[in-house]
Amino acid sequence: MQRFTDTTAVVTGAASGIGAASARRLASEGATVILADIADAAGEKVAEDIRQAGGSALYVRCDVSSEEDWHRLHERTRALLCRVGVVHSNAFAHRDAAVHDLDGAGWDRELAVNLKALFLGARTFLGDLRETRGAFIATSSVHAHFGLPGYPAYAASKGGACALVRQPAVEYGPNVRFNSVLPGPILTEVWDAVAEEDRRLSADATALGRLGAADEVASAVAFLASEDAAYITGAELVVDGGWSVKKESK
Repeated sequence: MQRFTDTTAVVTGAASGIGAASARRLASEGATVILADIADAAGEKVAEDIRQAGGSALYVRCDVSSEEDWHRLHERTRALLCRVGVVHSNAFAHRDAAVHDLDGAGWDRELAVNLKALFLGARTFLGDLRETRGAFIATSSVHAHFGLPGYPAYAASKGGACALVRQPAVEYGPNVRFNSVLPGPILTEVWDAVAEEDRRLSADATALGRLGAADEVASAVAFLASEDAAYITGAELVVDGGWSVKKESK
């Protein structure tokens, strides 16, 4: 299935985890993928893996909280004579800290990477997306709707992401679709420091009884980016194995 032939896709946070899986999935369906991240070695490796598999990929360094970096990223795509048809804004930042332990700089960093970056990415590539009648997908999180200890800035930024995505969906439809995907407990590199017992507890908290895989979120991203989702905009697609619906209390 080649749903993205002749499409250029930009994926941020593409050096690992959900971003890397999304880049691979879009490339496997024919997209030319521009991978953006600040982890240069890992990003170059993912791009090379895609090319070795027969896909088309290029890594470009981009701090998504920087307006200048977004401008340089756009200039790079223009130099390649590309008009971007898909943007997956996926980069994130998080530091586990309750409100009384979180300083202003930590709050600002999470809001800049997790929320401001969506605004910068949408504004930067809006002209391209309108020309191509493209799609913008933001990675939010189940934290947008549920409170867990240690996530005040992260939850605020992810809730804001869902709200923000609805605005351009209204302002720029029918030419561009804007949606968000809300992952739950997805087993990526950020889980490397999590003890096995805690992983099991998280898996047991889902209706499906397991942690999710980055590829499963990438499938949802590819769906929202494709014409299969042509009548979906301003929506939140939860990919959490039923974590958000399972409750044990009577």
